[in-house]
Amino acid sequence: MPLPPEKRVPLMCLTQDGLAWSHAEQAERLCSAGARWIQLRMKGAEADVWLKTACEVVAISRRHGATIIVNDSVDVALASGADGVHLGKLDLAWREARASLGVSRLLGGTVNNSADAERACAPGCLDYVGVGPWRFTRNKQNLAPVLGTEGIRPLLEQLGALPAWLIGGVEADDLPLIRALGVTGAAVSSALYREGRIEENFRRMQRSWENAAAAPSAAGRIGFPVSAPEL
Repeated sequence: MPLPPEKRVPLMCLTQDGLAWSHAEQAERLCSAGARWIQLRMKGAEADVWLKTACEVVAISRRHGATIIVNDSVDVALASGADGVHLGKLDLAWREARASLGVSRLLGGTVNNSADAERACAPGCLDYVGVGPWRFTRNKQNLAPVLGTEGIRPLLEQLGALPAWLIGGVEADDLPLIRALGVTGAAVSSALYREGRIEENFRRMQRSWENAAAAPSAAGRIGFPVSAPEL
């Protein structure tokens, strides 16, 4: 089913391991600043810790009216009551995940190349995609080749109206160019936590997006019509 317009927010905010704040504290600060999409990204956590944290972040997200997605684990997403799961190419197969999740929960996947995009567009498969990496990032092990602007454009054309967020090393100053590509938004992580100024960093990125001009090709992704030019 199409991703509802209220889910098509420009900033998809990922939590990080190894910071001075717990994942729940990160989610609380982001949501308090206005974030409305949180992705819980925990790597190597024990199952019980992962689930406990997910339940905490789900409760925070619900209180703020934010969408909450669990990275990598269908089981944790289901057990915690999260809105859905995001899977990379090396995680559980997308179709298998959809069978477990049903149609009421969201399923997102990472797209790095044309073959990924073709699989993502299969009927009844994904609700949205993360496309990238935009640039090099130390947050991702086994990073796929960096795509940049020229590598991303043909993938967006192939994906059609499927909602797409750019991923990988996105900074606030990148957002005008990223929005001009016609994407739904960007997934952001490291830039949010710089110098501990989580709220300030989020709001700066939000302003950067809002002050940029959307491309006409974004109409189907973002869920609003593009006005015809005045003659």
